Amino acid sequence: MALPWLAVLLTLICCSMTTDHAISDPDPPIKNLRIDPERKRLVWDQHENVSEIGCYVNSKILRKAIQKPYCSLGDLSCEVKNYTVKVIKGQPFSAWIQYPKQGNPLAAADNLTCRVHDVDQLSCSWAVGEEAPANIQYHFYLKHPLKTWPCPKYMQNQQGVNVQCHFDGLSLQPERQSQFRFLVNGTSGGSKIPCRQMTHRLEEIEILAAPNITKKWCNENYSFMEWEVRSLFTEDIKYELEIQKGTDLAYKEETELKVLGLRNPGPYTVKIKAMDSLFFGSRPEGQWSAPQHLDCGRKDASFPIWLVYLLAPLGALLLVGLVFLCRRWPLMQKLFPRVPHVKDPVGDSFQNERMMAWDPEQQSQEECPVVRVQVLEET
Repeated sequence: MALPWLAVLLTLICCSMTTDHAISDPDPPIKNLRIDPERKRLVWDQHENVSEIGCYVNSKILRKAIQKPYCSLGDLSCEVKNYTVKVIKGQPFSAWIQYPKQGNPLAAADNLTCRVHDVDQLSCSWAVGEEAPANIQYHFYLKHPLKTWPCPKYMQNQQGVNVQCHFDGLSLQPERQSQFRFLVNGTSGGSKIPCRQMTHRLEEIEILAAPNITKKWCNENYSFMEWEVRSLFTEDIKYELEIQKGTDLAYKEETELKVLGLRNPGPYTVKIKAMDSLFFGSRPEGQWSAPQHLDCGRKDASFPIWLVYLLAPLGALLLVGLVFLCRRWPLMQKLFPRVPHVKDPVGDSFQNERMMAWDPEQQSQEECPVVRVQVLEET
C-alpha cells in the first residue's frame, strides 16, 4: 500500500513545481515574447481575447497591460534579467525570456570611468575585457530617457580598439540635471558581448575647473582677492583655500564666498580649489588654481588694478587736451592779442618787455595834435 501512495505524492509535487510556460501549451494565448530595444518595450503576439496581463521583471510586478500587447520598460539594463508575462484575468498562463542574451562577462568592457571637466567637456575611458576576442570592438553611448548620443570622437589603443570617448561642448539643456546612462556595447563577429554601463547625474562626475583670479591687491594693512568659477552642472559651490604666510606652515580654510580679505597680511601665497558644497565627500576633487604670491609688506606695493584702470583713461584724456591747446595757440593769439606797453626810458624793466614798432606811415595811424613847447630861460 505504501508504494501507490508514494507515487501519488510524487505526482502532486511534480505538478505543483510545473510552471505555466508557453512550451507546456501547444496553442498558448501569448506567443513570440520579445524585447523591442528601440521602443524599450516587452512585446508579444496575442492569439486569444485576454483582457489583462501582468508584466514582471525578476519576479516583481512592473505594470499591467490592458487591451494592448506590450509593456513599457524604461531603460534597459546591461544586467541579465528575467522578463515575465502572466495572464491575470482568464485561464492561467505565463511565459518568460531573458534579456540581454547571456555572453562572456569577461569579454565586456572593464573599468568604465567618466568625468565632466573643463566646464563642458566629457571624457570616458574603459579597458578591453580580459577574455575579449581578438576582433572585439566597443561602442559608447550617452543615454537619456528621451534621447541617445553616440560617441562623436574615439581614441584607440595600439590594436585599433576603441578605449576612450570624448564629447566637446556639452549642451544638454534642459536635461542636464537628469540621470544619464553611460553605456559601452561590444561586437565581435557572431559572438555575443555583454554591455557595460553606469548611471549618474553629470554634476556627480564633474571635476570643477580651477578658480580664475579676477582681482588682487594688497598693502601693508590689507589684502584683497576675488575669483570666479564656471560650471554648467554644479550650482552649490564652496572653496578650499591653502594659505602660507611668510615661512609659516600652510593652513587651510573653507568659504562659500568668492573673495578673500586679510588684515596685516605681510607676504603670503594662496591657492584655491572649488568643490560641491553639498556632496563634496562623494564627488571628484576640483582642480587647484595656480599659486598666487602677494608681497604685501613693501611700501611700494602695487596700486589696485581698478585704480590703474580709472587713472589711465583720465591721463590719456588730459594728454589729448594739452595737445589740442598747443595746436590752437596761434589762433588764440590772434583772437586775444596782447596790449603793447609804452617804452620807459628811465626804468630798466623794458628789457624784458615785448615792444611793438610804431610805423608813422601807416594809414591807420591816428592824427594826434602836436604842441610846440618853449623853454624859458631862468631869470
